[in-house]
Amino acid sequence: MMDSQKYAIVDLETTGHSPANGDRMIQIAIVIMKDWEIERTYTKFIHPGKTIPSFIQDLTHITDEDVKDALPFEAHADYIYELIADCVFVAHNTDFDLSFLQAEFKRAGLPKWQGKSMDTVELAKILYPMSLSFKLGDLAADLNIELTNAHRADEDARATAELFKCCWKELLNLPQLTLEQMHKRSFRLKSNLSQLFFEALQIKRQHVTTNENVTYHRNFAIGDGRKNHTDNHELSPYPQTAADKETLMAKTMKNYEQRPAQFAMMDAIWQALNKKEECVIEASTGIGKTVGYLLPAIMYARAHNKKIAISTYTAHLQEQLVEEELPKVEKILGTKVNIAVLKGMHHYIDLSRFEQCIAYGDESYDETFTILQLLVWLTKTETGVLSELNVSGGGQLFLDKIRKMPDEKPPRGFDFYEQALKQSESADCIVTNHSMVLSDLVRQTPIFTQIDGWIIDEAHQFIQAAMQQDETVLSYTQWKYVFGQIGTMEETALFQQFSQAAKKKQRVPMQNLQRLDEQFMRLQRIFDETIQHVVQKMQQYLKGKQIAGSKRTLFLEELQLQKEPFIRVSKLLQQWVDLAEAASRAFENDIEQLDKNEAFILSEWHYWIREIKLKITDWEEIFLSPQEDNSVWLEIDRRSVPGSLHIFKKPINVTPVIEKVLAPLRQQASIVWTSGTLTVPGNERFITRQLGIQANVNVLQLQAPSAYYAGAKAFIVTDMPDIQQVTQAEYIEAVALAITRTVRMTEGRCFVLFTSQDMLRKTVELIQESELLDDYMLFAQGVTGGSRMRILKSFQKFSNAVLFGTNSFWEGVDVPGDALASVIVVRLPFSSPEEPVFKARAKHLSDQGRNSFNELSLPEAIMRFKQGFGRLIRSSQDKGAFIVLDRRITTKSYGKEFIKALPPIEVKKLQLPELLKELGNWEK
Repeated sequence: MMDSQKYAIVDLETTGHSPANGDRMIQIAIVIMKDWEIERTYTKFIHPGKTIPSFIQDLTHITDEDVKDALPFEAHADYIYELIADCVFVAHNTDFDLSFLQAEFKRAGLPKWQGKSMDTVELAKILYPMSLSFKLGDLAADLNIELTNAHRADEDARATAELFKCCWKELLNLPQLTLEQMHKRSFRLKSNLSQLFFEALQIKRQHVTTNENVTYHRNFAIGDGRKNHTDNHELSPYPQTAADKETLMAKTMKNYEQRPAQFAMMDAIWQALNKKEECVIEASTGIGKTVGYLLPAIMYARAHNKKIAISTYTAHLQEQLVEEELPKVEKILGTKVNIAVLKGMHHYIDLSRFEQCIAYGDESYDETFTILQLLVWLTKTETGVLSELNVSGGGQLFLDKIRKMPDEKPPRGFDFYEQALKQSESADCIVTNHSMVLSDLVRQTPIFTQIDGWIIDEAHQFIQAAMQQDETVLSYTQWKYVFGQIGTMEETALFQQFSQAAKKKQRVPMQNLQRLDEQFMRLQRIFDETIQHVVQKMQQYLKGKQIAGSKRTLFLEELQLQKEPFIRVSKLLQQWVDLAEAASRAFENDIEQLDKNEAFILSEWHYWIREIKLKITDWEEIFLSPQEDNSVWLEIDRRSVPGSLHIFKKPINVTPVIEKVLAPLRQQASIVWTSGTLTVPGNERFITRQLGIQANVNVLQLQAPSAYYAGAKAFIVTDMPDIQQVTQAEYIEAVALAITRTVRMTEGRCFVLFTSQDMLRKTVELIQESELLDDYMLFAQGVTGGSRMRILKSFQKFSNAVLFGTNSFWEGVDVPGDALASVIVVRLPFSSPEEPVFKARAKHLSDQGRNSFNELSLPEAIMRFKQGFGRLIRSSQDKGAFIVLDRRITTKSYGKEFIKALPPIEVKKLQLPELLKELGNWEK
């Protein structure tokens, strides 16, 4: 047993990443740990022999002054070498710290340090697979490890030592089966973690525990935390009067402020549910919308023993509802609520598929790593929803292989999706999302037939969800990836494995395999020729047209393509599927049992046949089906042809789709539509019309009291140049100046809204070049890596941050409290006239003799403008400036419509210097 192993937990601060290019150490810290206790700590400033770059000083808060009396590394090298001699080297990103230290040892004339190393980034990713981020500071915050001065070696080394210890405890908490499965795979990891896993396994085997909170299914240990509480505790009757409501709320809520609009909302919903009616409620921020619908919905469900469903747009809003809002309501009602969260089938893991994938040994590093994360996650997850995991890009491809798919045999034994359906049967309240509701239309067995009342939150997004539901996307690289996974007999891919297994047992006649191979090669050739033909047609069409940038967008109909080549590809695809399915039937029909390896190959074969079937549907949808109510367009980047080719098909009008889905629901249930933005001045029914809501259903508009907006001011900057009168570069210069000055005046915490990704990028680049905001954290959509949610979460962590986004960033994004001080609207958020879906919808209206500007362009822009403002004030304590840089709001006749859409707040028109003075005087 190696329980007295010594670990040296090391952190370095340096002038940069490359010792070969002259970068040097400025601080080193080593924590020696034995028997999981810290024995000693060594920390020293190191003189780098050069000045420390200013960005490193900002990052580490180590200045030239701090190191001026320090000795160079050579003076400490022997001591450090001795100190870590018999230890396992541990760091948070060993690749950096160890290789830097080795280079410094070499420079000091010492031999290469020999020993094992462990990386806490690799370890934490495996043991905390649901963490949002694996940066040391973020993990420390998650695990309550103290870390006040990140990027100081002494603090970071101590925090890494604590993290390492937390990981060890986490390992010991894992079931023995899970540890055995992990240890078996751990030799493929980049650092020597197998030793750690082995130690944990030895301890586990010696102390056999019976109280593991897991159950065993399909040779996996699965966490047992999925208890569905049934608390059918009698509720008091619905509070009819304002006084009753106030009594109910004030009982559990500290400093409760009465909100008449919230009470009005509760009553409207209570009435709609009891009378089986439809109602529409626009509830501005500040009235407590979520509690406003949850309370009457749950009280109704309990009183009548009925089920209520709540649908939101994004997974983030679902989480917010369940984790933050529901506990408030449970507290008010004094009872637990039976709630079930339901997502589409493909969100869940398929355990039998996972079992098959790991029985087969040939894995890449990414796959091994993701399998380790999954094994740990299975002991923790309550839902089996794969999006809980934070995996790499390669890991994502592995997750796609083990998602639950519709056309499989009913699962044997435990299944997370079946569990979610079962929970929904006994729930008072089902939380789901718009796309799940929309896809109920095509399900063999609809699952929403037992629902008595619907609350559709973020109702305006139901239109977007219907568009996405009906969308088809063809990506050239995605098709090539699928072809590559299947491969030919000559290539080391799946078909070669399938053929070898079939030949070995003479399961499939040889000539059938050869026909399949020839068919596949012909299919690939014809597919490539057809795509090449499309690209050439595009290039001919665009020849001589002056278009900025490298992106090209074109409607399919403009190319006037012949149907024949596309019919040919479709036939070849179908013929390949028929041959492939015949081969798999022959493979299965053998009398002998399939061994593990063969079962895996067959399951992979079925998976890729299904992928090709989906591709046939996409192909026919795009090229061979009528396009009257759809817009089909191609996008390509001329720097990468045909690799960048994407073809999109979206419906122009989704109202018929929505009406079809809702017809059965309307017959059996009441439907409540609600959102912060459902109307625009002068066009109250812009959204309700698209949702197919009858004209006799009134829209109840509820506004927070004006005191709620006391901290908000709107400013229109009048001395911005007219974009029509100046060059784009001059306009961007003026925008960058206005942004940098405003940000410095409000000390960050600013959202900047653009309508064009191109202008956003150029503005951000100009601001970075000017270095005027170098002491601020800048996050920009499409420039900073990561998803929308990740960028937002990073933005919230820093007080001196600025977030640059385009239209899509402004919807459903919540930044409460001090996280936001100002919103800058660079351009009024009109859709770009060249944006394909918008262009097709506008043309559709014009063809009917209708005014596309008044009926589509303007109301859409006003909706976004309202949502942009909605980001700013999220509670009555919030203060914020809403700044519009687009002078059209004062010079165009439609400008007043935008101003009318704002809540009753002061709107000032002034020049930039006056604005800055106002912001400066506005008490901080």
